Amino acid sequence: MQRILRVVAFAVVGFAVSAGMVHAVTDGSGDPVAVKSDDGKWSDKDGNPTFKIEADGTVDWYTYVGFTRYSAECLRCHGPDGMGSTYAPALIDSMKRLSYTDFYAIVAGGKKDVSASQDLVMPAEGENKNVMCFVDAIYAYLRARGDDAMGRGRPQNHAPKPAFYAKDVEQCMG
Repeated sequence: MQRILRVVAFAVVGFAVSAGMVHAVTDGSGDPVAVKSDDGKWSDKDGNPTFKIEADGTVDWYTYVGFTRYSAECLRCHGPDGMGSTYAPALIDSMKRLSYTDFYAIVAGGKKDVSASQDLVMPAEGENKNVMCFVDAIYAYLRARGDDAMGRGRPQNHAPKPAFYAKDVEQCMG
């Protein structure tokens, strides 16, 4: 229930930002150090999703899922490994200045950046369960890439899938 309320709240924020009703403040993603785990889902000191990478390079399960979901849903525009393309900006650069709230609002509500030299449009993904059910994992993956904590390509090793993960996904995907 808490996850549903969170999705609804952020969707409202995303709509308000995309409609120009509020101005989102981009204060950066902050310190990415993982301080708390909720069944394998890591968060930083402020409660934002983050990554946990062991000394041997093993990434946490959700960062790994973030890589797979990014590759399935975001790569076609933002390029492999968040490196950008001629079509859309490098997200690893954006992660250095976007807070989690701003990231979520843009993903859910979309964004238009139109000028005389370019017309960039990020479609709203708020209705796309393949994105929104995994937005925290995508954020953690891109945060790891933006922080240079994780290299390009599929992580070689990842933590095991948490026992409740399948139920959580099933509940979100409906």
